[in-house]
Amino acid sequence: MDHSSTSSATPPPPAPASTAGGRFAPGRSRDIVCLGRLAVDLYAQQVGARLEDVSSFAKYLGGSSANIAFGCARLGLASAMLARVGNDHMGRFLTETLTREGCDVSHVRVDLDRLTALVLLGLKDRDTFPLIFYRENCADMAVDEADFDEAFIASSKALLITGTHFSTEQVNRTSRRALDYARRNQVRTVLDIDYRPVLWGLTGKADGETRVVASEGVSAHLQSILPWFDLVIGTEEEFRIAGGKSDLLEALATVRAVTPATLVLKRGPLGCQIIDGKVPASLDDSPLHGGVEVEVLNVLGAGDAFASGFLSGWLRDQPLEACVRAANASGALVVSRHGCAPAMPTPAELDYFLREAQADPQRMRRPDRDATLARLHRVSPARKPWHEVLGFAFDHRNQFFELAQQTGANEDRIARLKGLFVEAVAQTESALGLQDHIGVLIDERYGQDALNAATGRGWWIGRPVELPGSVPLVFDHGRSIGTTLLAWPQEHVAKCLVQFHPDEPIEQRLEQEAQLRALYDATQASGHELLLEVIPPKHAQLPQAPDIVYRALKRLYNIGIYPEWWKLEPMDAAQWQAVDALIAERDPYCRGVVLLGLSAGVEQLNEGFRAAAQSATCRGFTVGRTIFHEPSHAWLAGEIGDDELIARVRQTFETLIASWRATRDASAAQTSAPSHVHQEQAA
Repeated sequence: MDHSSTSSATPPPPAPASTAGGRFAPGRSRDIVCLGRLAVDLYAQQVGARLEDVSSFAKYLGGSSANIAFGCARLGLASAMLARVGNDHMGRFLTETLTREGCDVSHVRVDLDRLTALVLLGLKDRDTFPLIFYRENCADMAVDEADFDEAFIASSKALLITGTHFSTEQVNRTSRRALDYARRNQVRTVLDIDYRPVLWGLTGKADGETRVVASEGVSAHLQSILPWFDLVIGTEEEFRIAGGKSDLLEALATVRAVTPATLVLKRGPLGCQIIDGKVPASLDDSPLHGGVEVEVLNVLGAGDAFASGFLSGWLRDQPLEACVRAANASGALVVSRHGCAPAMPTPAELDYFLREAQADPQRMRRPDRDATLARLHRVSPARKPWHEVLGFAFDHRNQFFELAQQTGANEDRIARLKGLFVEAVAQTESALGLQDHIGVLIDERYGQDALNAATGRGWWIGRPVELPGSVPLVFDHGRSIGTTLLAWPQEHVAKCLVQFHPDEPIEQRLEQEAQLRALYDATQASGHELLLEVIPPKHAQLPQAPDIVYRALKRLYNIGIYPEWWKLEPMDAAQWQAVDALIAERDPYCRGVVLLGLSAGVEQLNEGFRAAAQSATCRGFTVGRTIFHEPSHAWLAGEIGDDELIARVRQTFETLIASWRATRDASAAQTSAPSHVHQEQAA
């Protein structure tokens, strides 16, 4: 578009005040609608390398508006995204990522003619962030007036648009339509200037790093849209562009001349200033809201985090001082982390960070090194809930090798057998309507094809890392467990069986604990969840008191290991109560416990189910040999075919599912019964 011309539209009056007397109109189902860029960021994983020398990238959600929508959702706001994605894998990744975070994607349209936008980013040093925008005729720049209606905009307290979405005729027209709807319906309007010269056609196509290029045309165009906004957020450089002046105060005065909006001036490590009225004669006359000083890894995305933090308070009608406190803290956390959207903090992180930074500012200069903060960042965001795990475990390796030896079957048939197990589980899921309840444990030695078939179905998938039978613990592929996890899909849970006893010989215990620590650290870095299957060895040299499992878990918590999942043997009700209390005290973010079966019969497992029925942490079971041993032996021996194998596996698996649910239902009924009923039963 011709940036030398400005719109002839008459600047609208300020939106009428809310009838509730607050900042916003009442009765809105959404807090904020974000209109703008929605893209995939590919972040270089090698920090310090030229982009030419980078060898691997991490894939994240990106785009300024999308980052803000994501960050607002993570901070508990009802956010919605208004954009387009391509009819491609990356577009689906973006919508699924936003959905998981709780962001409304009902108005993210699928563009059948364009691909999803893409950005490549490098982290050369603290001041150099080479990036390339792949945005030629991309989907999010084709968002159209027909993609939304007035009712959608009117459903929100606020509408946010970033500067890029005024940079072409198409997005300028669309954004102005959204602004018109907003002003007619008392929807507050927010502009994040987000100036990217390359996206205004002012630099070479590969020069996404340059942040400042003066342009009279862009300045005039921005000044034509500023009257439409109630809140404007920008850096010093961005306000100079918006005002068309090299002197910051003159630029701010020019901005103020065309809009009464609240101006939020971001000043990097200094913090920010709010100009909510006349521009002062000197910036020293405006209060500076300082933030927490941290060492910078990556400034990309910090502005989006700042906006999310600010809006998290502003949209809740909090004082501006509280808004900037959250904004500065959010920005500080993101500059210390890799990536934009996934680096966004949760309320739990913000509370902890601000509290600790006030107590010890020096320690919090490196928030990336704080173990508690790192754990909160891992466990406090929204995750897929698993209230129940009904699992079939066939990750066994030695046992299947022995079955093949006993039956004279070729070892290669084990892989085919495990593939049939996946089919059996799929049939059970479909027949019983168990979507979001199914779990499997599968190894890669014999079960790689089965793992591939199970992945992507929405199942809970555990995958072993231990060398079977190793005491002390040895990993299946050697000590470098982190390199093993590199090739795993994120949905796979790292499962480790450890024969651990709190009273075992000190040398053995320390070796086992060192291995578990290495595994825990590796999963923290890789992002995979961790399941620890703790089976205390049972021999005469070690005590066998009822509380051994409880003490083993307590010891692992004491050394700083917090797995998402525990897998434990059946215990009596008293021990379940003790384990529940321990987990509640030490790790309220723990996902839960699943019961293991060993080779117990169905009735013995039922007894274990009954004992665990009132446990608050036991989520279900992952049983193996009880289900697979007999039909696997018959199939490998050629006595039954595929259909009969599947039928027998399903019968036992579904029997266990019914038993588990029956014991839970009975326990719930007993718990909810009137007290006089309990008294009669006791009598």
